[in-house]
Amino acid sequence: MDYCKEGDDRRAGAGAGDDGDVTEWKKVAELRAVVEAQDPACKEEDDYQLRRFLRARDHSIGKAAAMLLRYLQWKREFKPGGRAITDGEVRGELAQEKLYMQGYDRQGRPLVYGFGARHSPARRDLDEFKRFVVYVLDRTCARLPAGNGGQEKFAAVADLRGWGYYANCDIRAYVAALEIMQNYYPERLGRVFLIHVPYVFMAAWKIVYPFIDDNTKKKFVFVADKDLHATLRDAIDDSNLAEEYGGKLKLLSPAIL
Repeated sequence: MDYCKEGDDRRAGAGAGDDGDVTEWKKVAELRAVVEAQDPACKEEDDYQLRRFLRARDHSIGKAAAMLLRYLQWKREFKPGGRAITDGEVRGELAQEKLYMQGYDRQGRPLVYGFGARHSPARRDLDEFKRFVVYVLDRTCARLPAGNGGQEKFAAVADLRGWGYYANCDIRAYVAALEIMQNYYPERLGRVFLIHVPYVFMAAWKIVYPFIDDNTKKKFVFVADKDLHATLRDAIDDSNLAEEYGGKLKLLSPAIL
């Protein structure tokens, strides 16, 4: 097989972004051969997708193949036919207006603004919540440059002002979201800024922390209130920074985006 030619076709339109190196792309080809032999559905996944799984497992073909096969099975069950999750399937989550998929950071990563105090464990259905996580991730990834363009990750601002342990803590939902993101959307998260973090939140964080893989842990950044303005301004320009933090971006109801 002329991998260089086939690889160029699969990566057409990638532009001048992070196109990896020859050794890495050869491993991608090896991973594809291993997985397609066990699950032909892998043919529908592009090389960048396979590369993310490979990177998530430190370029181990065996570990990446096992991870990718689990993803393909999950995709068949959760999104049969590759269909998108509709607004109607997550109406209860959208109504809480706790996540906004708007703006980009200075690195060109799509932004997600989240408000933890608007999450109500008493009102959530876990299955709907899982669909909502996929809904948000799919919509956010769809905002990435076409053909890769060198950017494959998103960033988030998680505002925990007003978060209460009894009113908002939801370990099952947090772990479910982490598992979906880490297992089925590897190497998509770039950075999460946790702001206005109340002391009581750290009790929940200690419970969730062991469920976060080592590569993901370093992507969570706790921002002290005194550093908030400088940190956000350094990462996000004025036009993409939400009005709540002194920027010009007006957050719109996620139900109408």
